[in-house]
Amino acid sequence: MNMLPRVSKPHAVVIGSGFGGLAAAIRLGARGYRVTVLERLDQAGGRARVFRQDGFTFDAGPTIVTAPQLFEELWTLCGRRMADDVVLRPLCPFYRLRFDDGSHFDCSADPKAMRAEVARLSPGDVEGYERFMALSATLCRLGFEELGDASFASFADMARVVPALARYGAWRSVYATVARHMRDERLRTAFSFHPLLIGGDPFRASAIYALIPHLERAWGVHWAMGGTGRLVAGLVGLLRGQGSELRLGAEVAAILVEGGRAAGVRLASGEEIRAAITVSNADSAWTYRHLLGHAPRQRWTDRRLDRASSSMGLFVWYFGTRCRYASVGHHTILLGPRYRELLRDIFRRKVLAADFSLYLHRPTASDPTLSPPGHDAFYVLSPVPNLQAGIDWRREAEPYRRAIQRRLSETVLPGLEEAIVTSKLVTPLDFRDDLLAWRGSGFGLEPVLTQSAWFRPHNRSEELEGLYLVGAGTHPGAGLPGVLSSARVLDKVVPHADAFV
Repeated sequence: MNMLPRVSKPHAVVIGSGFGGLAAAIRLGARGYRVTVLERLDQAGGRARVFRQDGFTFDAGPTIVTAPQLFEELWTLCGRRMADDVVLRPLCPFYRLRFDDGSHFDCSADPKAMRAEVARLSPGDVEGYERFMALSATLCRLGFEELGDASFASFADMARVVPALARYGAWRSVYATVARHMRDERLRTAFSFHPLLIGGDPFRASAIYALIPHLERAWGVHWAMGGTGRLVAGLVGLLRGQGSELRLGAEVAAILVEGGRAAGVRLASGEEIRAAITVSNADSAWTYRHLLGHAPRQRWTDRRLDRASSSMGLFVWYFGTRCRYASVGHHTILLGPRYRELLRDIFRRKVLAADFSLYLHRPTASDPTLSPPGHDAFYVLSPVPNLQAGIDWRREAEPYRRAIQRRLSETVLPGLEEAIVTSKLVTPLDFRDDLLAWRGSGFGLEPVLTQSAWFRPHNRSEELEGLYLVGAGTHPGAGLPGVLSSARVLDKVVPHADAFV
């Protein structure tokens, strides 16, 4: 009998176990690679890690799932059903916006209900709202469905889409685009704030990001029962089911370079791990400045990165209460007295303002298992300047938390001061120190037009053969649909494992 020699699978190393890294590892495993995922923290998930404290479970990062088909696809690649591991619950409404004057706007997937909400605030804006949603649908088809997993490996790829981007006014900001359709300032805010979900200033982010309202309508907003950490655990299960490896507490110190190619990584311990391809789910600026800082770089030099604009920082307070606030929904956005001026303070002036707008997450509205019986779990997020501002968070964190606590107590959580039973703070310093986020930014490079698509760090590195990038810092950008789509791009730019045999 003719016995053929057994050929081992080529090795792929993935740096970081955020959603982008886990999705990349699963896709590489499905394409014939033997994969090792390296995570410097003691749990998988990156920004999506989980905090457990005093009987409460807090998701550290993403709190909603949009475009769930991107997750479903990963389970399908492994011959599995997502529903067997993770239960997604659609939310209705998606969220409530509470304006400073006490009025509110509930956002949902129901077109009739949304028209009624618009008419309740500003009857004269209903027609403009309909026109805006038609534009949002067009932008979603272009920016998400057609270009979300495009590789943009060459400028020719960018040149081909410029006419379409110009036709739909991509050079305008999201706010300017909304303002062309609606006059009421509350509605302009309600339909332009979405870039903040991916680290962008609505007054600077390209109009292409006006696709988000339609994306939410088309595929809904969902909650993973048990918390977002259940999604992480499910992906880790898929990964291990493929025979791949996840190593926790494994900090990568450098990407190895041999013969002009990435050859694997060197850990902080000194161990070297060889690989045919290397994928970085680390912050893209960190990847180039630190992990590849020892090698010559032509495009993403320190000088260029210094000139780049980064997304804002995030101040997040996780807390649990001894009572339940049944009138508060799963997601509430509490807007302060200023909109444009506050965003200018955060993104351009880089000062810590006395006022703020807040995102309040009450997961126990949908999932009481995340707190002890009769209690509520919350996190409240305030966009703040990144570390370029020079704010001393060791000194400012607690006064800022107290100010947020007062605001919540005065508005939607009466008696909060006496109700708190557990508390935890995360500031831009933690993003820098725990997640190696450059400048302590929450979402990598700011999503402006000149830092999007071809202008963003490429999924196939421009600096080094065999190096690939996924996650918020590369194309298409932050948010769960963005980072999962960045992993989809690898199917187009990474050779199949057979190419190394």
